[in-house]
Amino acid sequence: MLRSSRRALAVTGVGLVLLVATAGPAAAHVTVNPREATQGSYAALTFRVPTESDSASTTKVAVQFPIDTPFASVSVKPHPGWTYEVTKETLDTPIEAHGQQITEAVSQITWTATGDAAIKPGEFDEFDVSAGPMPDVDQIVFKAVQSYSDGEEVAWVQEAAPGSTEEPELPAPVLALQPAAAADGDTATADPAAAPAAADASDTASDSDVQRATWIGVAGLVVGLAAGVLGALALRRRA
Repeated sequence: MLRSSRRALAVTGVGLVLLVATAGPAAAHVTVNPREATQGSYAALTFRVPTESDSASTTKVAVQFPIDTPFASVSVKPHPGWTYEVTKETLDTPIEAHGQQITEAVSQITWTATGDAAIKPGEFDEFDVSAGPMPDVDQIVFKAVQSYSDGEEVAWVQEAAPGSTEEPELPAPVLALQPAAAADGDTATADPAAAPAAADASDTASDSDVQRATWIGVAGLVVGLAAGVLGALALRRRA
């Protein structure tokens, strides 16, 4: 009986280890948060940059903004320890926003570390912009290039094949866009200046919900397996 109990507890421990292991995040890469926004709205976009190298630090991050579906307005939130450069291009076809003709749009933003602000191995940093109005397309792909202190560059520019759910090796950050009528609740932000706080709160809540759900699942598994072990012991005693 004692040997059976030990075997049951060992199985429980293995199950917990596997659950925790599979609940962890996938390989880190440059992402944009939130992962979706509403067409026609302004949104605060946060580009999250982890350093995957074990020996070098991230010293520069360049994010491309699609010029074929341009933003009429893009503003950058200053980041301590980093400088930024905004590159603009003349539009082949001007767009109209707030009653004005827009003839050029942001095509790239480059952040460069100064002093010891580089993102060290095992760390990540976030860079914020406010952009809009969101174009009437299904998604926006922000291709990014990450530069390291040892001279290496990683181009996060790959897109998933049409109809495929498999993530490419070096995926580009993707922002999904929903039509305004299909969005749940009022997700559009009329005031660009108010967008950063709203997006930060949403992203924090999302991360917190994922962690809470994971640990609730672990706790439920522990209770269920423990109940099974106790039930089996009770049956053996009756026998």
